[in-house]
Amino acid sequence: MLEILAPAGNEACANAAINSGADAIYLGFSAFSARQSAENFDEAAFRRLILKAHCLGVKVYVAMNTLVKDEEISDFFKNLLFAWNMGADAIIMQDLFLGKLVHELYPQIILHASTQAGVCTVEGAEFAKECGFSRVILARETPLSEIQEIAKLIETEVFVQGALCTCFSGQCYFSSFAGGNSGNRGRCKQPCRKLYAYNRNGNEEKNYALSLSDLCVGEDVQKLIAAGVVSFKIEGRMRREEYVAAAVSYYRNVLDGARGLNARLSDLKRTYNRGNYTKGLAFGQDKRFLSTAVQGHLGEKVGVVKVVNGEFLVESTFQPRQGDAFKILRDGKEVGGAMYAKTARKAFVITSKIRLKNGDGVFITTDVEVNERVLKTERRGKLTISLRFVEGEAPIAIFGDKKVVGEKTLQTALNQPLTAEQLKTCFSKTDGLPLDVDFSDIYLKGNVFIPKSELNAFRRAFFAVICDEIAVGCRERYREKTCDISAIAPLQTRKTAVIATEFKGVETDVAIFKPNDFSQPLPEAFKNGKFEKYLYFPAFTTRTDISAIEKYLKQTDICGIYAENYGGMFFAQERGLNIFAGTGLNLTNRHALSVLLRSPRLTYYAVSKELNEGEMKNLLGEGAFALSSGNIKIMDLCYCPFGKSCGVCDKRSKYALTDENRRVFPVRRYLSADGNCRFEVFNCADLIGVGAKDASQLLDLTLFTNCQPAVQSKNDEGMQKRIYANYTSGHIRRGVL
Repeated sequence: MLEILAPAGNEACANAAINSGADAIYLGFSAFSARQSAENFDEAAFRRLILKAHCLGVKVYVAMNTLVKDEEISDFFKNLLFAWNMGADAIIMQDLFLGKLVHELYPQIILHASTQAGVCTVEGAEFAKECGFSRVILARETPLSEIQEIAKLIETEVFVQGALCTCFSGQCYFSSFAGGNSGNRGRCKQPCRKLYAYNRNGNEEKNYALSLSDLCVGEDVQKLIAAGVVSFKIEGRMRREEYVAAAVSYYRNVLDGARGLNARLSDLKRTYNRGNYTKGLAFGQDKRFLSTAVQGHLGEKVGVVKVVNGEFLVESTFQPRQGDAFKILRDGKEVGGAMYAKTARKAFVITSKIRLKNGDGVFITTDVEVNERVLKTERRGKLTISLRFVEGEAPIAIFGDKKVVGEKTLQTALNQPLTAEQLKTCFSKTDGLPLDVDFSDIYLKGNVFIPKSELNAFRRAFFAVICDEIAVGCRERYREKTCDISAIAPLQTRKTAVIATEFKGVETDVAIFKPNDFSQPLPEAFKNGKFEKYLYFPAFTTRTDISAIEKYLKQTDICGIYAENYGGMFFAQERGLNIFAGTGLNLTNRHALSVLLRSPRLTYYAVSKELNEGEMKNLLGEGAFALSSGNIKIMDLCYCPFGKSCGVCDKRSKYALTDENRRVFPVRRYLSADGNCRFEVFNCADLIGVGAKDASQLLDLTLFTNCQPAVQSKNDEGMQKRIYANYTSGHIRRGVL
């Protein structure tokens, strides 16, 4: 069955989604949700929502898709078991290692791999499946051809509407290093929505250089259906209820093949629209992918300004109402806002705090009529019950295979006996459930008498049983189990591992080669070096990238794969290669590590670069690495930030991205195996330090053409300060929220 999956940042949005025709909703609690800024749900609201949703056949998925630290593990499991025992239909998780442990402890719990897990290949999907996940929510960058192959292996969910992250999911550390709040822990401060300038012709003026248009797959959902996708996800747990209603209604009509789609799309644009929409990277980068001129809600164009006698007139067929609000664009750029003032002949007048000009574009961003209309729908279900009220017997009410028997025997009426109409009136009251009652049978025999208070009490007892059956059903309700975490062997030999694109003169224990061009052969210095050789497996990979990595394996004696995602681990295991689990796997707790350590072929692992030394302590030991010095990668961009202007592009290997505070973030361009440009953004300050006490040292020297001095300074902060122009000690002392 195909599924429209809608966001529920609060109870109002959840109700809007359900009433508009969603098949499932997803939400978060106050903790462990990747949208910590959403209102989210407390226990009482969650109970109400589960009951309403299940009454109408709507599934509820709970997002617990943030990285979990050691001290939070107990609370994580308590929240997880509460959600499941109360009737959640699935739990969404980012950490596949922790998910595997959940599956082993509580095998009935249904797990969905979050888009934060970065599954974008068959290999990643296979790994998720091995860990006990029944569904993967694919990375937004996954191409349609790969979606089709993944859908053959496992149930697949794909985003079709809403905001797009500029960075590959699960690999963004911009908010973390630029502002101390981790996006991987649901506290993203959205630095990508601010103003930046590239040092590239035509890009020197600051604009929203990292901001992407909203995704709107629209009628191309049919291509996803043909590819085998079963769930179509609408992003927006931070958005208002009218957006949720309009989005669900639009896709409901698309899937149902209804007419009038343009009108539904217009409603959606007016409730939220950034950048006039893009089809997304599944279909290839289009001209509307970037939204550099307008960062927020653009709405829909309804006319242009005409200045008449000092008033701002808008000639339009649109008929506004009081409360309607507008955004004004001039030469494609936002200049301010406006409000509806009054109606004129074949036009209307707006007011604005800024001086508007002839020809300014007028876009409606709050349409009161649309907001009211999309929220009018109410959805109700059917409940079929049968009743048996026989004089001298206990009353019986039946729903499906559930039978509720009253505690007291029905008495003999002295005056007016109970009637079928009275029973219908009583049991038609569903105590707030969105259900209309049908009576398959009312068996009433004898002169039955039952006090009204007892009849109502029996009805309430019956509906309590119904509520429990609807919400939870016959699933096993779990209690928290203890989990023994084996001790990590202490560090015996401190090693050095270097990530680099060139290894001339480099002396290190482990060399991790990161290509500038996946179509080029391995450099001689790497092939001939006297060190353990690992190949860098990026977080985002395509089928051609994987083929290129396989070719590299034939060029020299390779020890293993440095895996920045779960697909890299599966790739290595399938080929009998050693595994170096990279920082991109975001190891943050011992429970996840205990699962990782059971992995065949695991040789080394790196802990998350967002942990401080105290948080790392229980994760360190033999084979453990911590990022100690060098470059700090904060984003992977799997698209062209210059709008694919290949004909006029200077195609430099490095660019600079400058923010409003004049901080400069280096941007590396490299080529995928199929010749497409990809980009990595690095922190404005390099990392200095000697690493964690009980871990080996990992140096990221991606941006260095001569790595030797940086490697030699690995234990000398003074020397590092002379090598790096700008530097930071990172999170090792303070950590992040």
